[in-house]
Amino acid sequence: MLLALDLLGIFVFAISGGLVAVRNQLDIVGVVVLAMATGLGGGVIRDVLIGAVPPPALDDWRYLAVPAGAGLVTFLWHPAVERLERVMNVFDAAGLGMFCVAGALKAHDYGLGPAPAAALGMLTGIGGGVIRDLLAGRVPVVLRSGELYAIPALAGAAVAATGVELGVRPAVVVVPGAVLASGWRLLAFRKGWTAPAPRVSPPR
Repeated sequence: MLLALDLLGIFVFAISGGLVAVRNQLDIVGVVVLAMATGLGGGVIRDVLIGAVPPPALDDWRYLAVPAGAGLVTFLWHPAVERLERVMNVFDAAGLGMFCVAGALKAHDYGLGPAPAAALGMLTGIGGGVIRDLLAGRVPVVLRSGELYAIPALAGAAVAATGVELGVRPAVVVVPGAVLASGWRLLAFRKGWTAPAPRVSPPR
């Protein structure tokens, strides 16, 4: 079950990477590469940082096949995928919640305390998107326009990491952490909430 959810999250994230590539008029190689980087990037960075090598993304063919397939689907049928973007935003939020919690729990299993485990959980959720945007030559979405993406991911990861540190079973903290991150992200998207930004005085 967890593997299926993990692969579903990777597929949805990879679709978003493929769409960015299509909008930047990249060829089929660029679309597939950007899709794979988006789907796998955060988890690979986390695994390298905690010493879980080789990462499952490089050790299990399914972790490579799913984002590659998502890239091909986007390349071949991108007009239809574009029309489903609103639905994809819901799945993207769900994937964010699942990935940030899974990342935090895996970091905790490797001996990290609550704070670094939460940080790596957040990185798991947003890392692929950051890599996607850098490869596409733009400022990462999580760093611009007050986008509420990293903060919900950090909050969900913190709930999971703190819970297991206090002795709560991982199965119990998964749902609250994931719901917090996903729900916050969806509400921010639908209501236009943004992260605090500095007040800049108008030029004289």
